[in-house]
Amino acid sequence: MNLDFDTIPTPCYVVHAGLLERNLKILDEAQRRSGATIILALKGFAMFSLFPEIRRYLKGTTASGMHEARLGFEEFGGEVHAYSPAFTREEMTELVKYADHISFNSFAQWEMFRPVIDQAPRAISCGLRVNPQHSEVEVPLYDPCAPGSRLGILPAGFEGRELTGIDGLHFHTMCEQNSDTLERTVMVFEKHFARYLDGMSWVNFGGGHHITRDDYDIDRLCETVTRFREKYGVKVYLEPGEAIALNTGFLVTTVLDIVENDGPCAILDASATAHMPDVLEMPYRPEIFGAGKRGDHPHCYRLGGPTCLAGDVIGEYAFPEPLKTGDRLVFLDMAHYTMVKNTTFNGVPLPSIGIYRPETGRTEIVRKFGYEDYKTRLS
Repeated sequence: MNLDFDTIPTPCYVVHAGLLERNLKILDEAQRRSGATIILALKGFAMFSLFPEIRRYLKGTTASGMHEARLGFEEFGGEVHAYSPAFTREEMTELVKYADHISFNSFAQWEMFRPVIDQAPRAISCGLRVNPQHSEVEVPLYDPCAPGSRLGILPAGFEGRELTGIDGLHFHTMCEQNSDTLERTVMVFEKHFARYLDGMSWVNFGGGHHITRDDYDIDRLCETVTRFREKYGVKVYLEPGEAIALNTGFLVTTVLDIVENDGPCAILDASATAHMPDVLEMPYRPEIFGAGKRGDHPHCYRLGGPTCLAGDVIGEYAFPEPLKTGDRLVFLDMAHYTMVKNTTFNGVPLPSIGIYRPETGRTEIVRKFGYEDYKTRLS
């Protein structure tokens, strides 16, 4: 990789366009072999300056609300799918201008907004999100089928219900998982909901499919999707977000200071809580280029951000040489669920956004953020 991190202003997210295209080609192979239609989940990756590259391979976007749907409609094109646990009347009035598919979380929401759908300026295919009550996600925060989940209609909720006007069903049960999990989920879905598919035209298998991960079993994905399509005569959608941008991005940071308290702590110009919140929410320890765990190298530091939050700590890392003020540290796999979730907590500036293009060997900074971006979020 010829990416020169020393020339990039920090903090800055940088997406490697070549690595992104590698992922897109894998996804394209999966949809061609399986017959599935893969769409981009904007909740995971919404860097619209790269939409021209992505739409060469994917058919559209899926949104978790009105603003994402508008972004997909205006900047990506193709199909626009939308789902939310609950829509307001104001949101639905706007949403019908952009969405081609809308999945509702309850029969009550479907019945409330059916008149709006019927009068919409565009044809909209409507579906219902279901909860198969099949849980394999290890972290409760990310488990859509955890006990007491508000996401999706339980099997018992379909008893005696009228399904006229419903074109499809939507389930989402996975998070960063392989196709064996999908295979088991589909079997449970069929057990509970296959009886309702007669006359429907599509089923959305949701997201969480780690299709571009090195150990992902694409053969099993294709077998699962193909069997299902042929058995029920429906179109199958997959809506990954993370898989599109997995291992394509970096967060370039600078060491601002080093303080001592039960060992050295390096303070960076990037924050866990503000700029990579999944580090604390998941939680997980992101990799740093050239660094390792304690024992891998002789010089160990706790890395933290510039906010006042005591727990704004990224983790413990070991380096071959001592760190010093001004050193660049490059975090790996920082494209998905970073830009879409970051905040201006403490008034800390948002990282710039750049694209590295291997054909030119140059990084273009496509967006910088400043005071107005902080101020305009407030009143």
